[in-house]
Amino acid sequence: MSEQRPPATPTAPRPEPLPFFGTTWVDHDGGYGLRRAAVSVGSLAAAAAGCFVLNFAYEGLVIAEVGGFVNGLVIVMFAVCSAIAFRKTWEGYGARPTGAATPDALRSLRVIGFVGVLLAYFFRSLTEAPGEKLHRAEYEAALARHEKRTSRRTGNPAARATTKKSVTKKSAKTATAPSAKRKR
Repeated sequence: MSEQRPPATPTAPRPEPLPFFGTTWVDHDGGYGLRRAAVSVGSLAAAAAGCFVLNFAYEGLVIAEVGGFVNGLVIVMFAVCSAIAFRKTWEGYGARPTGAATPDALRSLRVIGFVGVLLAYFFRSLTEAPGEKLHRAEYEAALARHEKRTSRRTGNPAARATTKKSVTKKSAKTATAPSAKRKR
């Protein structure tokens, strides 16, 4: 989708690409605004199309005359699964899932409640690229760790040792000189 941004140094961490956005979320460049608008419209259109398909499925149940209980059960199932899928998807944009609520464990629920997933994607894309906040926090933390790790090791260690020795000798001479004068 977008070209990878080269890191500042060869060992610097790279930003993780987001679906439909690549790494444009880092600096909001490369058509980021247009992509967000397209993702918003696309996810809303997909949710509407999904509801249209679910309506056909419901009409098929009505035509088959399976009964009011089954019709109601199907409606409740899709509504509850969509609500849970919306909530879990929305929470996944702010923090990595832990415990039993991993994306693999909830895959079947999200497939059944796909309308909720698409609506969560739509609402999140109105403010940011879905998942941008989480990825930005992780990327900035990785950059800070990298900066801390590399700033300690700058320069030639041999040159630092030579500089420390000369500074130590100078400070030792100045420290002994005033004390010699005081003894007189």
